[in-house]
Amino acid sequence: MDDLKGHRIVIPVALAGRGYDVTIESGCVLHGFAIQAREFLAQYRPRTGTNPRKVPFVADENSHRLFGEAIETSLESQNCAAEWFVVEPGEGAKSWGVLEPLTDWLLELGVTRSDHVFALGGGVVGDLTGFACAVTKRGCGFVQIPTTLLAQVDSSVGGKTAINTRAGKNLIGAFHQPSAVLIDPLVLDSLPDREMRAGFAEVLKYGLLGDAEFFAWLEANGSKVLAREPEALAHAIATSIRAKARIVAEDERETNGVRALLNLGHTFGHALEAETGFSDRLLHGEAVALGMVLAARYSARRGELEAARADQAAATVAAAGLPSEISQLGLACDGNALADHMRHDKKMEGGTLPFLLLKGIGKAYLAHDVELADIAVFLDQELRPGTVPIA
Repeated sequence: MDDLKGHRIVIPVALAGRGYDVTIESGCVLHGFAIQAREFLAQYRPRTGTNPRKVPFVADENSHRLFGEAIETSLESQNCAAEWFVVEPGEGAKSWGVLEPLTDWLLELGVTRSDHVFALGGGVVGDLTGFACAVTKRGCGFVQIPTTLLAQVDSSVGGKTAINTRAGKNLIGAFHQPSAVLIDPLVLDSLPDREMRAGFAEVLKYGLLGDAEFFAWLEANGSKVLAREPEALAHAIATSIRAKARIVAEDERETNGVRALLNLGHTFGHALEAETGFSDRLLHGEAVALGMVLAARYSARRGELEAARADQAAATVAAAGLPSEISQLGLACDGNALADHMRHDKKMEGGTLPFLLLKGIGKAYLAHDVELADIAVFLDQELRPGTVPIA
């Protein structure tokens, strides 16, 4: 990807009075921060607190090991130093047990409401850091530096922050927009292939929910994106972010139904994650990929999507090396157990749960008439292929 080093794409997220930019610049992190990125850091480094020359970074162990030295070198050139709070990789970091010492650490550093905390890592680090900043002194600033494809194209943009609880995923959180997002596609060269595929699921989501042309492009070029070919990867990232930025600008807090489109595959996916214990057994992106296939098949069951289009979605997911059949997970449960997980979904209101379904490739919509009993029957059939459908 070195041929794109120094090339910048700036995508604005237009929010009334609180807009911010997503900057995509190859090499800005991996190569010790380009000049533009150094200026970027200088803009958001602390100017108050107990030691304004200390820049607070929250990172997972992998991101700290891979990119910490480059960041420290960049800060030293500005007569600053990084102060690190490092967490273990994985969903376990999104917990009360990590949130408390993190907020204590921020307070000990003297972080004020005008300061910024940098989140370096995947979606877990971004969610955790964002929520910690949302509640510390009723809101301090933070900057996202996502290091996974999933975080770059989805979770780093939009302001949803949260931790997990025993009751379910992301049930304790806040809307807290970052002040900026800095993306370096080059960091993805160090990403394991499985994590890359998991992030690609969120890229596919943007095509399925509202852009048939982009979905067709991904069918033809998905292998190039997964192989990290520079032009294809840059196009996939930028197109995904532009799509999310448009939706977030129209419905920041998910109040008019537009932003709900971004949950395509997530209701099914979160239930699968819960059943597998929010573990590495099923990564979030893998759950979303399978969830999108299930949403397509359930849409076909309702007669709202051609079966051929549901098969097309499943084939594209499978071609990317992502799970497209529940049987691949080896779950020891039935459809009722999976449906029960959905009862804890944070979108549940008045005893009903809206579902993101499809009327075509690129034509997602929010259904309010779905009964969880019917979902349980459908999932039973998916868990046991070959059973006779129940009318």
